[in-house]
Amino acid sequence: MEDARATDGTRVAVLGLGNVLMGDDGLGPTVVRRLLAGCEFGAGVSVLDIGTPGLDLTPYILGLDALIIVDTVRADAPPGSVRLYRKNDLLATPPQPRLSPHDPGLKEALLLLELDGNAPVEVLLVGVVPERSEMGTELSRPVGEAVARAEAEVLRELERLGVPAAPRVPPGDPDLWWASAPGSV
Repeated sequence: MEDARATDGTRVAVLGLGNVLMGDDGLGPTVVRRLLAGCEFGAGVSVLDIGTPGLDLTPYILGLDALIIVDTVRADAPPGSVRLYRKNDLLATPPQPRLSPHDPGLKEALLLLELDGNAPVEVLLVGVVPERSEMGTELSRPVGEAVARAEAEVLRELERLGVPAAPRVPPGDPDLWWASAPGSV
């Protein structure tokens, strides 16, 4: 298999996970689209809304130097709380049974790539505790208010990794097409 690493420097991916039709689960795509509208990223950085890949997450992170994931997380904290998890935090416990096809499979993908020697060295999960994950296209108020904090954490991590984003002048429209869908709540 061909080596997936770029030859021109650091490869970093910012991936937004989630289903935009399931309320707060749309956090990851919302943050990513806002980042793309407001920032410009260097050649070694990709920023993608990848929806709900489940166990198909592996090809997106194969051979990266660094990975930043934005998604909702289960945590004992109030809705809208931002939680940061590093690679060691994510791999500290064994994988749990997947409860739904949406469960991202992040831990499983990282473990598989660790065995293969192609896992990212740096991993940060920027997680936000959801209030609701039910049919609907709007984020709850607490999660909507956490979007800017999640964006700031992504930008802070890119700076720490040495691949800072630059403000887009003028900023674009984040194209949150689902938020204006007929019948959205």
